[in-house]
Amino acid sequence: QVQLVESGGGLGQAGGSLRLACVVFGIFFSRRVMGWYRQAPGKQRELVAVITSGSRTNYVDPVRGRFTSSRDNAKNTVTLHMSSLKPEDTAVYYCSAGGDCWGPGTQLTLTS
Repeated sequence: QVQLVESGGGLGQAGGSLRLACVVFGIFFSRRVMGWYRQAPGKQRELVAVITSGSRTNYVDPVRGRFTSSRDNAKNTVTLHMSSLKPEDTAVYYCSAGGDCWGPGTQLTLTS
């Protein structure tokens, strides 16, 4: 059974840093492209970052230079390091394996 479990959300302060993690079960993790998405209140879910099986990364413009994704294939884990956080980063953050398997999401709320 495929399962993705995000952690690390919560309440943070603008300008600060936080780290999200996603542990993946039930798939051949090391071969999967992993993605981080987010959905802010009243908005559609949007892609934030992608990390390939070889750890090549790509980021959307609003987070480029502030967010960094990495993965540990031995631990079936992908992380998202977020810095210089802004109130507009407030959202539910999801990890996804290949865009077809999803975690339940973790809420991140930033205060100014």
